[in-house]
Amino acid sequence: MNWPVHGSNPQYLFTALNMPLPDHMIDFSANINPLGPPPILKEKWGELFSLIADYPDPKGQKFKKKLAEKENLSERQILIGNGGAELISLIGRMLAGKRVMIVQPAFSEYEEACRINGCTIDYHQLNPDKWELNVEALAEKLHYTDALFLCNPCNPTGVYYSKSQLIELMNECQKQNCLFIMDEAFYDFLYEYESMVPYIYEFSNLLIIRSMTKMFAIPGLRLGYVMANQAIIDHLASFQPHWSINALALQAGEWCLESESYVKEIRELIDRERERLFNFYSQKELMLSPSRVNFYLLKDPLVQNQLPLFQFLLSKGIIPRHTMNFPGLEGAWLRFAIKGPKENDKLMGAIEEWRSRP
Repeated sequence: MNWPVHGSNPQYLFTALNMPLPDHMIDFSANINPLGPPPILKEKWGELFSLIADYPDPKGQKFKKKLAEKENLSERQILIGNGGAELISLIGRMLAGKRVMIVQPAFSEYEEACRINGCTIDYHQLNPDKWELNVEALAEKLHYTDALFLCNPCNPTGVYYSKSQLIELMNECQKQNCLFIMDEAFYDFLYEYESMVPYIYEFSNLLIIRSMTKMFAIPGLRLGYVMANQAIIDHLASFQPHWSINALALQAGEWCLESESYVKEIRELIDRERERLFNFYSQKELMLSPSRVNFYLLKDPLVQNQLPLFQFLLSKGIIPRHTMNFPGLEGAWLRFAIKGPKENDKLMGAIEEWRSRP
């Protein structure tokens, strides 16, 4: 079966499963904050109209300057991209023909971008009991590895790895002359996030990917950035086409960086709803990944294959994210975004109905 490779756009999922599209749906498959874009975007949206009559700044200098000030970096240590997907694609081109290690389960586009560019790909598979990052075991696999991909917080598990573990892993990568590529697309959902950005000055092998689309709910605009030493940034930039980022996204990005109170509001909502959902699942004796962010993995241990639960929820207009294209999961779990109280209530109601079947 030709499973869709991403969440969102549920029409493709229903087509693949030969199921009718429900009249009403709640899409839990995309990990976007449930409150939508920051209010400032709606308030100032009219100001964006004039921007479409001219070419955007190909270097995004105003947005990049704000990012550099926020992260205490030089502007030459930042590359802006058309969402995280473009940046991962550029990294794949930079690694063409190299040997790559991916900590799995992980976002499928790392492997896709590397395979397209002729990389040899190996996995370090995490154990699904606690999804722990065993740095010692991983370090043993880094011999003759040119680049390591790690998603932190991890997509799809939502697990967050500590700064001490990451520093240990960075040191091991540096010893092995291995590029350490860390995807932090969901870092801003964490109150307790410990910034790894300052280590860019210390570790020439560190590259950090960030996305603006998750926290600020602007996936339709596409905006992300990567931070690393200047040599890496210059190398990546050499592959990037001109005017890769549109003018509306650049201006929206500036406004999003000013929305600190909004970020706090989202974190509080996600924390409340995650605790409420996890308490419910615990009562129902369902299995969960120990997520710290706005999504999680779920499994009903009473069924060996989660496809019946998946199809049941789809029939109710509840759209989870399948895990068929996550190595090591292959459909054994379902991933859900954390949405608002009303949507989460409907999800819990559907799970209650699933468990109450004769």
